[in-house]
Amino acid sequence: MSPRLAAFIVSRAPQTKPPDVVRYFSNPDGRRMKAGDRLVNHLYAAVLRRLAAEGPKALLAGSVAEAIAERLHESPLPGSMSTADLAAYRPREGAALCRPYRIYLVCTDQAPSGGPAILEALGLLERTDIASRGPADPQAWLEIAEAEQLMCADRDTYEGDPAFVSFPLKGLLDPAYLAERARLIGATAFAQPPAPGRPPGAPAMGADATAEPGGTSHFVIVDADGDVVSMTTTVESIFGDGRMVDGFFLNNQLTDFSFSPATPTGAPIANAVAPGKRPRSSMSPVIVLTRDGRFYAAMGSPGGNAIPSYVLKSLVAVLNWRMSMQDAASLPNLVARGAMIASEPARFAPGVVDALTAKGLTLKGGYAGEGSGVHGIVRRDGGYEGGADPRREGVAIGF
Repeated sequence: MSPRLAAFIVSRAPQTKPPDVVRYFSNPDGRRMKAGDRLVNHLYAAVLRRLAAEGPKALLAGSVAEAIAERLHESPLPGSMSTADLAAYRPREGAALCRPYRIYLVCTDQAPSGGPAILEALGLLERTDIASRGPADPQAWLEIAEAEQLMCADRDTYEGDPAFVSFPLKGLLDPAYLAERARLIGATAFAQPPAPGRPPGAPAMGADATAEPGGTSHFVIVDADGDVVSMTTTVESIFGDGRMVDGFFLNNQLTDFSFSPATPTGAPIANAVAPGKRPRSSMSPVIVLTRDGRFYAAMGSPGGNAIPSYVLKSLVAVLNWRMSMQDAASLPNLVARGAMIASEPARFAPGVVDALTAKGLTLKGGYAGEGSGVHGIVRRDGGYEGGADPRREGVAIGF
């Protein structure tokens, strides 16, 4: 985190009030740190060394696990997590979720991540003329906005942990269903936010209003052997639940669940909380391959519930408009979810905002989640090209 961003967060965000946060960002004499001060986290460094030497058991058992359980049992709002819960935890491994997009194969995470929404939106846009347009074309941005609204209507209704709910992934990505939904994308904005569709295999579910606060990080790496990682991670709410153990903040991941198990009319909500259930997430790390299986690009972004929008516009820019990764990350953001339209009017090419207004889409400033931090890597002849979002502290580094 850049000193400037850290200073802004510490001074403005309500998550900075818990005692652990105050202590962490204070000098030994009690003064709040300011930009340029040096913060050395010896406790966290020691935990990372243990993780490197011992693997997951360094976190899920022993003194660190005991400290986590003890801290979570403290007031206010004491929890019930135990060291036995931590010791019993096992990650779920699965194959990547990959689908063709034009001449590429786009791979991302399975549900309950933001991956299925990304692939649905790409499937919708593949059935438009967006590839022949560009970032200065108002119709291109309208198509992106309407694809986002359609994907969010479906995602907010149907997506939950597939181990607990019947998530119609196959139906959402079915070519016939995508073609049906893509026909709703037109030359003018939706008069009303689109309702969810009824993909094959979809159960009767109610749309939720999961808050999904921001607090996310992302990185992309291509190493000397050509191995690639695109990873998004989060503690939620900037500093998680505000409680710190051994130099790191504990997450607040329960806020990614719906706070209600049903709508006011009694319809069940796919993302309702349950023991052992994984919450729905917007995290959307992406790796793009050529049709013959070679690496082409990797990207992702922090951004809370706006992540799929940030990643989608970057994929369109790189894969359709052949833009550099840096130029793609720098493009204006447009987040369209239901009736909420958040954007950066000053960043669009001249005439785009007025033309979109004439089409019925009014662009206003502000974000639904947190600011974007798109970054990624694209393979070019003779090497790799990196790009990082100028809005945040990311940077592309080559060795």
